[in-house]
Amino acid sequence: MNVSLEVLLNAAKAGKLISFPTGTVPALATIPEQAELIYVAKQRSLDKPLILMAAKAEDLWDYVQGSDIEYQIWQEVVNRYWPGALTLVLPASNKISQVMNPTDPTTIGIRVPNNKVAQTILAQTGPMATTSVNLSGQPALQTLAEIEMQFPEVLTLKSTEYQGLGIPSTVAKWMGNHWQILRQGVIKIICD
Repeated sequence: MNVSLEVLLNAAKAGKLISFPTGTVPALATIPEQAELIYVAKQRSLDKPLILMAAKAEDLWDYVQGSDIEYQIWQEVVNRYWPGALTLVLPASNKISQVMNPTDPTTIGIRVPNNKVAQTILAQTGPMATTSVNLSGQPALQTLAEIEMQFPEVLTLKSTEYQGLGIPSTVAKWMGNHWQILRQGVIKIICD
């Protein structure tokens, strides 16, 4: 359903499913406490974790935990690649809802998208549970028309261009002393 920004924000804060552009593929999102709605809507297996997306890195640090040295390493990566198409999988703090990653609640994927619409929404809602808009196992939907047809219950922002690069974010997992690339996407990260 195509709505104004104000209606979208109010619905998001109330725990409804929304969609917004991210610069890569459109996001399906809700507040973390309602993350199970994403699994139901997508017919998604619980072994596939969600990403916590925010308007800026500072909004995400409370959801992860590490040593001072690890935070310094993570901050260097963030300074180089965010906002952008890089999802970092880091050790989760106890602040994160287990439904975000039911099979491994010790980690959480975090990202700050390089898209002004997404950043505007996330600045108002706070960090949101996100993933691509599609039925599980199907290609990510790219346009507002596709999203509205397949997910009529999901609120979308009217007069907004949803199509991004069409390539998902790169996913890099922190392994305690180095990065492991779980999915190669837009960004080519150098793993030392």
